Amino acid sequence: MKDLKSSILMFITFTVICGGVYPLAVTGVAYVLFPREAKGSLMADTSGKVTGSSLLGQPFSSPDYFWPRPSATTDFGYNPMGSGGSNAGPTNPDYLKVVGERVKALRATGITGPIPSELVQASASGLDPHISREAARIQIPRVAQTRGISRQDLSKIVDDFTSDRQLGFLGEPRVNVLELNLKLKSLNQRRSSGGN
Repeated sequence: MKDLKSSILMFITFTVICGGVYPLAVTGVAYVLFPREAKGSLMADTSGKVTGSSLLGQPFSSPDYFWPRPSATTDFGYNPMGSGGSNAGPTNPDYLKVVGERVKALRATGITGPIPSELVQASASGLDPHISREAARIQIPRVAQTRGISRQDLSKIVDDFTSDRQLGFLGEPRVNVLELNLKLKSLNQRRSSGGN
């Protein structure tokens, strides 16, 4: 009976510490040191409306916005509840058909030459919010023409929203598509309100 009482007390103690005190302490420290990240790295447009998180990809299909990496998540695409890859191998006929359709859609917009793989293949999570600088640059002619903005100005915006390698050597330079498209949306709002 004595051992049972000790076991129950230990269970209650560790439940309170590990299930309550520790998570609250870590969350509190995160809110103090990293308030934006602790709230999910949410992003808002110029009106203050939250449009998504900089950590999760979102669908964009309008020709006047940059298109993200495709999503392999189920149902509606970019669904964080269904995060994961397609698990289809490079010789899977269904996978090859989907990739071929994506290539054809990109070619129809006027893209010539090599197409960066991330514009036709989903990431392992299916939610990657970034594309390479090259994947953004090959979309500049379409977006510039649709928006009536010069390619040079749009190229500068892409460069401004390009993040360098992490710690200077990890990964490749990348562009967060949501951040870039929110910038384009703010240009629309300034233009429609008569601002420069």
